[in-house]
Amino acid sequence: MTKRMIVAALALAGIFISLYLTLYKLGVIAELSCSVGSCETVNTSKWSQFLGLPVAAWGLFFYLDVFVLAIVGTLPRFEYERVISVVLAAEAAVGVLFSALLTYLELAVIHAICVWCVTSAVVVTLILVVSVADVREAGRGMRDEG
Repeated sequence: MTKRMIVAALALAGIFISLYLTLYKLGVIAELSCSVGSCETVNTSKWSQFLGLPVAAWGLFFYLDVFVLAIVGTLPRFEYERVISVVLAAEAAVGVLFSALLTYLELAVIHAICVWCVTSAVVVTLILVVSVADVREAGRGMRDEG
């Protein structure tokens, strides 16, 4: 259960990052605070949109979903449900693949790096690592019961 709390905390960090970038993309925030890299170049490129929505908004939906699922997974009724661990790990794996694609685009196509995007990629990678550990722990728990 503590692993799901860690996932929820990491997802909360991702929510703040993606919300910040989404608000910039929607024009609510006029300028990004970016001490390293070229955040505005990345976030104004044609690659900053996916299926008609800002990539950051997709990230926001992703992190909100992971946060809610991780919190639900800490409830006594669901704390031993292995399916929650598996779904968290699967979603995180998709998030890591999507972040890897975006990082490739930053490096090879846009030729600019957004420190916020890199931070989000690190956060989703940590979510995957912790989620996989949760799946393994849930698997051991099932063997111990059987």
